[in-house]
Parts: sequence; structure tokens; C-alpha cells
Amino acid sequence: MTLPESSDGPDGGVARVAAVIVTFNSGAVLEGCLRSLATQTGVDLAVVVVADNASKDSSVAIAEAAEGIPVRVVQVGRNAGYAAAFNAGAATLELRKLDAVLVLNPDCRLRPNTLQLLARALRQPGRAISAPKLVNPDGTLQPSLRRTPTVRGAWVEAIVGGDRAGRIGELVFDPKAYEVAGPVAWATGAAMLMSAPAMRELGPWDESFMLYSEETEYCQRATDKGWSLWYEPEAVVEHIGGESGTNPTLYSLMMVNKVVLFRRRRGPAAGLAYHLAVLLGETIRAATGRPTSRASLAALLHPSRRELLIASLTGSHP
Repeated sequence: MTLPESSDGPDGGVARVAAVIVTFNSGAVLEGCLRSLATQTGVDLAVVVVADNASKDSSVAIAEAAEGIPVRVVQVGRNAGYAAAFNAGAATLELRKLDAVLVLNPDCRLRPNTLQLLARALRQPGRAISAPKLVNPDGTLQPSLRRTPTVRGAWVEAIVGGDRAGRIGELVFDPKAYEVAGPVAWATGAAMLMSAPAMRELGPWDESFMLYSEETEYCQRATDKGWSLWYEPEAVVEHIGGESGTNPTLYSLMMVNKVVLFRRRRGPAAGLAYHLAVLLGETIRAATGRPTSRASLAALLHPSRRELLIASLTGSHP
């Protein structure tokens, strides 16, 4: 698809965009990510900030050697987590001189025109975030859209499974839903373009989540402030995907953070009902022999272990 070169900024000109990539031992995938950014057209890519969480591999060297795009490396100095590293990278940007900021996992590859399509979606007043369609490396759909979590939905997911929960479940599985552009509650944070004016109003990401649910909290905060989120299926990003489905520690933190965020937003009574639903679901799946669910049970039964999970990932001591 060929798009006009000058139609996506708020004033009708080319949108001025920055990108922030958070890295942690990401040398195996970062170069491909940077190359895909270098091929984007139709926007003014002002800078690509690589916020590095004390990688011990070649991540920083690869970022510094990137060609075709302006790269700035911000060394966080420790494994501070995704939200903290993003905030460190975003703090180096002059948001008033930008139209939007792309937050991007290093294991993502942007298809042609993706950045321009996402910027075009943000021209509509009141939109805070535009999210692309995510696909697996083999081109198959990677479900990434979410509905607002509810107690009812959590109980249905616990009993029948998320893929059978239909319109009640949080994760959207229906492939047809991914063919239609429109507003969404929230989307996976692997790749999102955020309006600079919205970022100025909403402030930094919540670093208390360290990893997982930080994008959920940010999207919900945007909705609280009257902003909307837009899904653009013509913008496509290939996402290799992380270890949350196989790494017991990461999976446990993901599940516990879901419960923590729900309780913060909905209060102790609804939070307890949601917590029990998630606990039931993990108990059922642990009984089938799923190692990640077995690990998450301990964290869900003892919420104080959340700090131990974070400490084990960051190398710090609670």
C-alpha cells in the first residue's frame, strides 16, 4: 500500500514521532527491530531511544551501531523493569516538539507503512493510543486486544478457559474482531503509538508493576481522563513473543499483577472476588500439570511474594 507522504500530523503535515525501545539482553532481536524502523516512511522519525536495563550482551553495541535512524542510548544502570526503563527513555524526549511516541518491544518488526498508519489514526482528537495488529513470525494472528476485566469474566475464564469465554472474557480471540478498526479497552503493550499531548497529561508509567500490567494501567488511566484507544488493523507488527507463557517466575508476576491492578481500581470487595476467580483458574490448570500455573498458585496465595518475584527478576533485595 502506498500512502501520501504528508498527511498525518495534527496540522496536516508529516507527523513527528519518536520511539522508545526497552532492552534487556536483547541482542538477538534488536537489530531486526531497528532495521524495521529504518524502513518506515511517511513520518518524521526524530529519534529512537534505546533504554537499556543493564544488558550483559551486545544490546548497547547494536544500538550504537544502528544505521539509517537517529539512535540515542539511555543506560538505566540496572534491571529496573519495563515501566521504569520506558520512563527513563521518555524523560529524554521533548514531548512538546513531538506528535507521538512509539513504545516498542525489541522483539517486534514493523511492516511497511505501519508507523504512518498508526500516526494517521491519532489525528482524530481525543485519541491517546493507536495499536497495531500483532502477528506471529509465521504470519498468524497473535491475539492482543483486551476487554475491560470484570469479576464475572474472570469466573467464566476460570471455569471454561479464556479461549471459550467468548464476549465475557478479557482477551479477544475472535479473528474477525481483528479485521475491523475501532476503539478498544486496551491492547498488548508490545507496540503502541501514544499521543504526545496525552502523555503530557497522563504522566509516566506506573513503575510499581515492574513488568506486566503497566500498559493496562496506563490505558485505563487514559480512559479515566476521557481519552480513547484505537485499534488499526492495517498497521501490522510481527511480534516474536516473550517467555511469560513458559517462564514460571514471569508468568507468576503477570498473574499477580493482574490481581493487584484490579484491586487498586475496583476496591477490596470486588478485588477479592476477582482474586478468588483467578486463583480457581490457576488451581484447575495446575491440576492438569501446567508448571507455570503451579508456580503462580504460591504467589497468588501469598501476595507478599510479589516483592520476591520482582527481586528475583531485578537482582535486588526486597
